[in-house]
Amino acid sequence: MEPVVIVTGRAVPLDRTDVDTDQIIPSDWLKRVERTGFGAGLFSEWRDDRDFVLNNPEFVGATILVSGHNFGTGSSREHAVWALMDFGFQAVVSSRFADIFRNNCTKQGLVPVQVSPEFDRALLVAVTADPSLEITIDVARSTIEAPAAGLAETFPLDEFTRQRFLNGWDDIGLSLRHVDDITAYEKRRPDFLPSA
Repeated sequence: MEPVVIVTGRAVPLDRTDVDTDQIIPSDWLKRVERTGFGAGLFSEWRDDRDFVLNNPEFVGATILVSGHNFGTGSSREHAVWALMDFGFQAVVSSRFADIFRNNCTKQGLVPVQVSPEFDRALLVAVTADPSLEITIDVARSTIEAPAAGLAETFPLDEFTRQRFLNGWDDIGLSLRHVDDITAYEKRRPDFLPSA
């Protein structure tokens, strides 16, 4: 994954609570074998309604999704994160994330920004009122700001996860940090053990 230090951009206000992974990417999209192309299925059942927020041309090109409370509940499918990222989102803001969804985000490079319910509501209102509102998420400082709306808050991010984002370490990247140790181990393995 690519390093993520700062995400700056406009946002889509998804003023819904308890958004589950079946709504993020419906199950009929799970037949794909590659990780790309899922953006077309993002909220596909809701997008059938032409008044759904993602169909509003004012929000085209937004890189941040601001949702209501309890985002990403349901199954553990990574496809939900893949769909959000394939659509162009780099961060999701909510006052609560399902643990598995949040973990999937941090392993793929999508920043889960958990804020207070009051900040979440204020940001939803501000983005709805002004689709051009610019938001900045600073991963190094764990801050989210919308200066034109007078909004700023910190969000929790443990140091290991922060370093994953800042250095672009997915699970393979974490393993590759130990390539010399792995190579040394393989050189001293007994011949009777299976090899790669």
